Amino acid sequence: MRQEIKAFEIVAGSNLSVAALEQMVKSESVRDLLLIFAIGLAFPSIDQMFGRYRFEAIANGELVSIYERLFEESVLTEGVSAIAIKGPNWRAPGFVVENRYV
Repeated sequence: MRQEIKAFEIVAGSNLSVAALEQMVKSESVRDLLLIFAIGLAFPSIDQMFGRYRFEAIANGELVSIYERLFEESVLTEGVSAIAIKGPNWRAPGFVVENRYV
């Protein structure tokens, strides 16, 4: 969990509690969550986070399909060590702009 929180804090620029992380993963769209966490985490760590809080997104294939689509749409691009970077079409999701979990 610590790496997920650190990834959020780096991208969003604000602190996050474990309780807020859990609520966020359960409440926000998979796409919006990937916009933040794919920039700070490799996919296996993202998969583990979803497995902990929102397994149905893994089970129905939603997590992988949206992750791949973000690369196809140039929202994310290949980074270093299997961690994506912001692509030219990246925009901060609403929950980050609104500081919903801070």
